[in-house]
Order: sequence, then structure tokens, then C-alpha cells
Amino acid sequence: MQSATSSSINLNTGPSGRAIAQPMDKDLLEALYQHTSLERDSSAQYLAMSLWLLERELRGFSNFFKKESLSEQEHGFNFAKYIIARGQSVELDAVTKPIQNWNSVEELVTLSFQMEADVTTSVQQLYSMAERSNDTRTTVFLDPVIDEQIKSEDEMAYLLGKVKFAKNDPSALFIIDNELNID
Repeated sequence: MQSATSSSINLNTGPSGRAIAQPMDKDLLEALYQHTSLERDSSAQYLAMSLWLLERELRGFSNFFKKESLSEQEHGFNFAKYIIARGQSVELDAVTKPIQNWNSVEELVTLSFQMEADVTTSVQQLYSMAERSNDTRTTVFLDPVIDEQIKSEDEMAYLLGKVKFAKNDPSALFIIDNELNID
């Protein structure tokens, strides 16, 4: 049996020259780029929501959405790190200018719930693409992401239910705001 030496091993490398164990499907890689952009756009949108709420003296809501913004930013970074770990270069799109004005807290929270649902859909589509291309590395990476995303969607649905029940009553919104300010 002959031993392998560094001169006899032929390694696959990605665009940055990093060694890769398994090439990535080009469509899956493109979808990962798009999802990374979605996370970054969500971060910017949550920041805009946080500021709008702070302008209206709703510090609990503002803190909640500031944390959401930071969480989405971290998610985008984690996707970028995964892309790099797979030997690829990260391609970042411009961040979309967020909506900065709402007619009510309910309208704002409704949008935030829809954003969470969109992120969940995107992660599920990534998972399906990874399965179709037999990319177990990506499905393993996405497993905890899906779990966390389902929890985030549930939390946002719960907040939306409370805000809808409040029916824009300032007293009820201040109670919810105080509950959110505890965390």
C-alpha cells in the first residue's frame, strides 16, 4: 500500500483557494446568497421598526425589535461563515431600504410576522434544495436554523395576537410594552 504525499493528493479548492471536501450545487449556493441577503434586509427592517417605536415612547417594543435586528444580523453572518466553511466566497447584495413609517403598532407587528414567515419559507426551500442535491452538510447546518426559525415565527405570532387583541388601545399597548421591557 502506497502512502499519500502532499504532491500526490489533488485537492478541490473554492474561489478563495480554500480546500473543499464537497463541491456545492451552484443553485444551492445562489439560494444561500439570497437567504443571507434576506437576513440582512430583515435586520435593517427590524432596526427601522425599533427606531419608529422608540420615537413613540414604546421602549419595550423598541428593545424587542432591536434584539430582533441584532439576531437577524447574526443569522446573516452565520450563513456567510457557512458559505466560507464550504470554500466559497461570500457575495453580498445591497441592503434594501426598510419601510420606516406605519399607521399603527399592529401594522408594524403584522409586517414583522410576515417577515418571519418569509424567512421560514426561505430556510425550508434551502433545505429542500440541499436534499435534492444530496448535500448533507447543508441539511445538517440548516437543522438548528429551522428549529430556531419556527420558534421565532411562533413568538411573533404570539405578539401579533396580543397586539390585535389590544385593538390600538394605548393603555393595552403600554401594558404589552411594559411586558416586553422586562426582558
